This record gives sequence, structure tokens and C-alpha cells, in this order.
Amino acid sequence: MTRSILHSDLNSFYASVEVMLDPSLRGKAVAVCGSTEERHGIVLAKSELAKKAGIKTGMVNWEARKLCPKLIMVPPQYEEYLKVSQLVRAIYGRYTDQVEPFGMDESWMDVTGSACMGTGEEIAEEIRQAVKEELDLTVSIGVSFNKIFAKLGSDMKKPDAITVITEDNFREKVWPLAASEMIYVGWSTTKKLAKYGVYTIGDMAKLDPSLMKQWLGINGLALWNYASGLDNSRVMHKEYESQVKSVGHGITCYADVQTEEEAWLVLLALSQDIGHRLRVHGLSAGGVQLTVKDNDLDYRQCQAQLRLPTQSPFEIALEARQLLHGNYQWDKPVRALTVRGINLASQKNPLQWDFFNDAVRHEKRQSVDDTVDMIRGRFGKNSVIPLALVKHTLTEKSDPHDLVAMPGMMYQ
Repeated sequence: MTRSILHSDLNSFYASVEVMLDPSLRGKAVAVCGSTEERHGIVLAKSELAKKAGIKTGMVNWEARKLCPKLIMVPPQYEEYLKVSQLVRAIYGRYTDQVEPFGMDESWMDVTGSACMGTGEEIAEEIRQAVKEELDLTVSIGVSFNKIFAKLGSDMKKPDAITVITEDNFREKVWPLAASEMIYVGWSTTKKLAKYGVYTIGDMAKLDPSLMKQWLGINGLALWNYASGLDNSRVMHKEYESQVKSVGHGITCYADVQTEEEAWLVLLALSQDIGHRLRVHGLSAGGVQLTVKDNDLDYRQCQAQLRLPTQSPFEIALEARQLLHGNYQWDKPVRALTVRGINLASQKNPLQWDFFNDAVRHEKRQSVDDTVDMIRGRFGKNSVIPLALVKHTLTEKSDPHDLVAMPGMMYQ
């Protein structure tokens, strides 16, 4: 039996939810922006009108304002976005229990066993109408025989549209598309493929798969399967929770990072979120991975094993700094940094101490981390901030708003 897979993508999700919550924003150019009080904040999402005005995700706030003087900037409300996302998934759940989220605004659905409710296209149309009538939001839905092409379909027509890709027409619809249009083909992979004269999805499918494997390793073989319509990955049940393999956080900096000291502040800030998420999952990181992207968008990646598994943001940041110091030559400024806690294990596992590990210091740091997490849970994530991330020297007259809005700890 041919599978019937849907991929639903909520259009301009953050901005659309803001309009839903505040109808006075309807018919206006709206952008959801981080750090709206700061010149270095960036656009996280934009409405269709803002998009037509040339506003792009990742654009610096002041540039967006210059491009569209009437642009209305609003801060993100992640709690509200999560609530709405859950309401939308409840609509999907009327048709199947195989609903696999792909972020807050996207989901795959397998409706193969829902034939009594209609064809995949008919179910997609019912979902599109229900989301619009009940939540005043629009979705673009791809309907296909596998997850990869369903995702491609949802990107083809926006907003508020349905695209069907079948086993009979995918060569005409999919193969002419740029290789970068396919999920899991990022900037670096696109660049490598172009070096070998591969520009479209069809170009990939027509290659000998051994070449793709030679160029890109096992991932190249997977991409060849995707391009050839051979993806058979299943849509997970709505209750499925994938095992956490790593916990990471990255950022593209609003200005190039020129020195290791500047980079340290970024690494310290990124590690705060990693430490918190490790605690939430009851995990410790046995190693640290660092990805550095320079201002020519070339990247390099390195990793190291920690002497002792940790949840400490400070210990993770220190190891990331060591990796940066030993592996980056600073021939070019840094544009983006990503830190990951890897080789995860349950925090309940007993620790294997050795002569080189300072058990007392490690346990004291963990005690401080526990206290910090408790304070943040009660008073908000910005209630305790790393001293190194304070923008100005603190005095008795210091304004709390002079603190960089990043979660963290007060020790260095």
C-alpha cells in the first residue's frame, strides 16, 4: 500500500500568533524581534506584509526598521507559541495518532490508516480549514508518499496552500528544484555538491550513489535515497520521545568576534542554557564539542572528552574555550559559535574519581549550580547572571537593565 504522509507548516508562525493575540496588528507589517530595546537585536519571524517589504529572518532590528519604517516590532512570547502549537497538534490528532513534531510550527502525519476519513489530500484540506476557522492561522501542507517529499511540498506553495507530490509526478515536480531546497542539505553541503557540478535534486538522483558516498560519506548515500524518492522513514507516534544524544546551543553573532576574550563571553553565555537543559533531562555531559564558523562561513569542528561528566555550565564553557584555544588560529574573525554537551549519561551513574580530579571543588560547584537553578526557577532565568556578562561595572547606582539579558551564574 502506498503511504500517505502529510507535512504541515504553520505560516509565519510567531508573527501570526502575535496577530491572533492582538487583532489590532492585522493588516500591518509585524516582526517578532529579540532585544527590541537594543540595536543588535535581530528579527526572529515576520508577517507576510513584512516579508513583502523585504524583511528577512536574522536581519538586525535597525536595518529592518530602516527598510520598513512602519514595521511593528514585538518581543517573542514563547509560552503563547507553545500553547498554540499544542492546540494545532490536537487538530492533527483527530485524524491520526502518528504525529511527529518538527519544531513548534511543523509536523509530519501519517494518515495511511485514515482512509475512512478521506484521501491524504482531502484530510489535508480539512486540516487547513480547521486551523483557519478555529485558530485564525494558516498552514501550508505537503502530501506525499514519504516524509522528505511531504516536507518539500509544504515549502512549495505559501501561504495557505496544499501541494501533492506522487510517485508518478515527483520527477517533474521535485527534480528541477535546487539541491539546497531539500531538507538536510545545508550551506556547506550545497557548496560541496556545486563543486562537482551537482545543482539540483535531480542531479543528485541521477548520480551513482557510490559517488555521493565518496563525497559526503554515509550522509551522501542518505541524500541520494531522499532525492530518488526512496525514503522509508516512519512518522513517530505522538507519544514518542527520542533519546537525547547531545545538548547544544549556538549563535550567529551580530558583530564578528575578533579575539579569544570576546569569544569566551559568548561561550560562557551559550553554556548556561546547556547546563540548564542537562539538569532538566537528568543528564551529564562526558564531553564537549565546539563548532566555529568564520566570517567567510567556513567552519571547523572539534571535541574533547571531559575528565569527569558534568552539568556545570562553567566547566563546559572552560572546555569549549580550551578547544577554541587549541584549534582556531584566528586567521579570520569568528561569525558563529556552537557548543554541545556530548557523550551524555544519566546523572545517577556513579562518578569515577581519579588523582587528577578535585572532588571537593567539583561538588561545591555543583551545589552552587543547584542553588542557581532553584533561584532561576522561582524568579526567572535572568535573575542570576554571570559577572563576566555584565556590560558595565556594577555600582550601588547601577541600573539592572545594564545587565546583558542572558541566563547564568555569578561566579567565574
